Amino acid sequence: MLPQAARALCDVTYRVQPGDTLAKVAETHYDDAEQWTLIYYANQSVLAGQGQTLIAGSDLYLPCPAENPVPDATPLRQSGAELTLLTAGGDMPFADQDWPGGGMITELVNAALELSPSPVPYEIVWDPDLSQHLEPLLGQKRYDVGFPWIKPDCGLTPEVTLCKEFHFSEALMDLPVMLFRRADSDFRYGEDADILGKRLCRPMGRFTHDLDRADRRWMADGKISLTQPGSPEECFALLMAGAVDAVSLDVFEGAAKIVAMGLRGQVVPVDQPLSREALYAVISKTHWRGTTHLYRLNAGLAKLRESGRYGEIVQRHLALFWEALK
Repeated sequence: MLPQAARALCDVTYRVQPGDTLAKVAETHYDDAEQWTLIYYANQSVLAGQGQTLIAGSDLYLPCPAENPVPDATPLRQSGAELTLLTAGGDMPFADQDWPGGGMITELVNAALELSPSPVPYEIVWDPDLSQHLEPLLGQKRYDVGFPWIKPDCGLTPEVTLCKEFHFSEALMDLPVMLFRRADSDFRYGEDADILGKRLCRPMGRFTHDLDRADRRWMADGKISLTQPGSPEECFALLMAGAVDAVSLDVFEGAAKIVAMGLRGQVVPVDQPLSREALYAVISKTHWRGTTHLYRLNAGLAKLRESGRYGEIVQRHLALFWEALK
């Protein structure tokens, strides 16, 4: 629950001042810097044109945090339905059987399918073994649609299975990828030049295309040192030991690991996202009804955004996530 004084400063338009970051604005208006994600998701169209920094003089809408944790009803979600969606779970707040509504992405997919043209019953199947999802489960059409997946840079790596063998939906949601530093360090990230020569850590098996895209080539040209241990926990241990300068994870996983490891106050996020990725649903290119299923989902997503329900769902899950960490 927000303090009453802070509550009066939401549901307003804010003019960005020089030196502002999303975290600073959230601290002022919500009395909680971690609520910057609420501003981020309410202003994606504005922020998409501003790169990684806020532009002084631009306007941001500051929504009030959602207070109703009850997920939407899912009348079309039925066991044994012909249309089957596959997800791994265990990925809060995106897809988790123990999270309200099955997670933020699960609820967005539910709502989109219910708003789609000629909606049909569907079933969501939870299988924790993610290594089996693309092949054989989706590739051999045992299930129809998989979610959520991050899209590789298919222009640079067309041979990757996801690029070569699967179609992607429209983006389900944007995902800020952050740098986490020790609170007592002077590590800063305001522009890409600040990263040169730094030692970053990101667990093995995670994407690295944002570190080597055409305008960066940090790894290909040896501009950074990247350590890739087996887990986020190992990355944070290396950070605390001074062996790396920053850990790079998405904002939600990073925040959850910091709390779980008892590092709150010792490790903090750098205000500015390192990159922005997106989460998608995927379907095999050989699926005989693949284009129909993607059209249905994409059309429903468009209606979901137009109706305002998309923002309501995201705000509700953001509030639940940050409250759970407290």
